[in-house]
Amino acid sequence: METDSADPADSPDSTGKRPWLAALLSVLYPGLGHVYLRLWGRALLWFLSIVTATALLVPPEVYPSTLSVSAAMEAARALPLTVSLTILLMTLLNVLDAYMMAKQGKTSGAEGPEGEATCPNCGKEVDEELDFCQWCTTELE
Repeated sequence: METDSADPADSPDSTGKRPWLAALLSVLYPGLGHVYLRLWGRALLWFLSIVTATALLVPPEVYPSTLSVSAAMEAARALPLTVSLTILLMTLLNVLDAYMMAKQGKTSGAEGPEGEATCPNCGKEVDEELDFCQWCTTELE
């Protein structure tokens, strides 16, 4: 029998979703890590909360007048520290939430209706007497 010597952080969890990838996607765009996990409601909630907080907290005089890198950098420097820290904290919480949801295997379809046993890989109902999924042959705990 072969042993897997790969780093456990790089391997997918029981749902096949990689926690580090969910976190990275959340860094790139708020809620994108949750979209990867197919947690649509959470993705929308994180996206809207960060965009709304940014729209409410950033003073109008800070918005750049042109779409250029230098104008964006100047606007970022003009942001009050409390606003920057609030947006940074919300982004970090978004990243942490996506990572933890992936680590815990919380993806849509992971739980069956009415508490039925389902396969963590394919999401189909499984026979509780078997130690593998009869649909995709994934080994069950």
